[in-house]
Amino acid sequence: MDLVRLTPQHNLSDFDCGDSDLNEFLKDDALNSIEQRIANTFVLVDESNVVAYFCLLNDKVSQEESSNNKWKKLKKEFPESKRFSSYPAIKIGRFAVSQKYKGQNIGTDLMVMLKDMLNSNPNYSAFRYLTVDAYLSAIGFYEKNHFKILSPQTISDETRLMFFDMMELG
Repeated sequence: MDLVRLTPQHNLSDFDCGDSDLNEFLKDDALNSIEQRIANTFVLVDESNVVAYFCLLNDKVSQEESSNNKWKKLKKEFPESKRFSSYPAIKIGRFAVSQKYKGQNIGTDLMVMLKDMLNSNPNYSAFRYLTVDAYLSAIGFYEKNHFKILSPQTISDETRLMFFDMMELG
């Protein structure tokens, strides 16, 4: 399997992760988001099959979005002179695995690949955190992949803001 940036040549017609919003983004919006420089989408392909995908965009972890307790712990990681009201992050805007490949640990393997890709390439924008607005049903997956809840409040009825500190990778 190969992890590559999405191009118009990828056949997306058979991709189905079981979530119409995630399917629709990949098929209808992902290429436009790349062209508009809003988000970059990467696909995991097996021969010509799109197995999974994620998209990345810029974000921040800020004091106003986190609980006071969590923010105090985060800012202690920085020297006094570098304690700001927000820190740079990259958001995982979408993350999905085709139903054909579920149950094969591909989501976790892809998350490891994503973190390694960002950690090993200094050409990406400098950032400290990965963030995600996790569907409530996916919180367990992100916790298994060492993400932490940033705020005890839900963003909406369906999502919760979570983060991963890239310094954990060393």
